Amino acid sequence: MTQILDGNRTRDQIKEECIPRAQAVYKHARRPPGLAVILVGTNPASQVYVRNKTKTAGEIGIYNETLSPDPSITTEDLLRLIRILNIRNEIDGILVQLPLPDHIDAQKILLAVAPEKDVDGFHPYNMGLLATGRPGLRPCTPAGVIEILKRNHIPIAGRNAVVIGRSTIVGKPMALLLLEENATVTVCHSKTADLPGVCRTADILVAAIGRPAMVTADFIRPGAVVVDVGINAITERARAEQIFGPGNMAAFEKRGSQLVGDVHPGDMARLASAYTPVPGGVGPLTIAMLMRNTIEAAERRTGLC
Repeated sequence: MTQILDGNRTRDQIKEECIPRAQAVYKHARRPPGLAVILVGTNPASQVYVRNKTKTAGEIGIYNETLSPDPSITTEDLLRLIRILNIRNEIDGILVQLPLPDHIDAQKILLAVAPEKDVDGFHPYNMGLLATGRPGLRPCTPAGVIEILKRNHIPIAGRNAVVIGRSTIVGKPMALLLLEENATVTVCHSKTADLPGVCRTADILVAAIGRPAMVTADFIRPGAVVVDVGINAITERARAEQIFGPGNMAAFEKRGSQLVGDVHPGDMARLASAYTPVPGGVGPLTIAMLMRNTIEAAERRTGLC
């Protein structure tokens, strides 16, 4: 029987575990853990994501504030804002919501965040800690993938894992985290020869490429565990019918769009022994892991651990 890996349930477990840790920080430091989110621009998806972060932080007991500078802010002015947050004692975590407007140098901005407050886990210092197997703040989405596998008793050690995608946000740290769990890892990308054939060697297949339903039956070995990190909105009816079938268009009819991951949902459900659905799989875990990173940063900064 195919196992659906429920991200909402895993998210709720992580949130419940965070509450007493946040309370312990408050008791020890006489203040709650603190998170600052910088949101530049009016990207609707980013705005929804930031609202969800704020709501979750409040539920857990994390002090949080959202800074929304004018969309015309320069790179230098944004760097000055980050420097201020770096020295504010009550702020343990700083998150710069991506994407930033094109006129801002995103690389400079991310590098400016103090590594001990980099709760996204993107700073080269934290990536270096991950690459060398040292404790540190881990990128939220890949760390969430490990959590959902472990909490659903999916064996990782000794398994062949294939990661499709080599981004610094998901693909590369995902491969490192799987290696840390003693998987044998292959990283695939656009230049990989015989991509479907390589993917079919996977006991655990992680898709993080940002292309809707690109991973089809040809990529999936029957019985593999499939983790779909992608989330894409399909707005063309013909494409939605092609992916979901004419009889499964209720969501599209209601909203005028439908979400799909990087893996074809029908092929994944038919072939995988376990898989993460879209929505409701990996997505909910990113914010939960952000909260955990913020508390971990607070514990370290206040001397609690």
